[in-house]
Amino acid sequence: MAVTKKLTKAIPAEKSSKAQEWDLEMTYENDSEGDATYYTSTFSTTAVAADGDFTAAAKGTFNLAALTALCPTSQWDAVFASQVDSVITNPVVPPVPDSDFAVPSS
Repeated sequence: MAVTKKLTKAIPAEKSSKAQEWDLEMTYENDSEGDATYYTSTFSTTAVAADGDFTAAAKGTFNLAALTALCPTSQWDAVFASQVDSVITNPVVPPVPDSDFAVPSS
């Protein structure tokens, strides 16, 4: 399982030239599109300086690593692994009806 993660959205909300909130989105992919084991999921969060998630600063001071650190990636990693397991690795197999079954007479 080759999982890739990519920060796909980072929108700052500013006040006094400082980012006060970040609207963040990260896309996870398992393997490559077209593979039988391909699966993708997108997670999002809002990080807020007033909640102690980060220190308000100019938006230009936030690099990819800093923005990624604002995401609950360990939680998202676990959820994504569970999704892949239930959809790709161990999908639910529905029961097969037996239309030839005869109702017992007694």
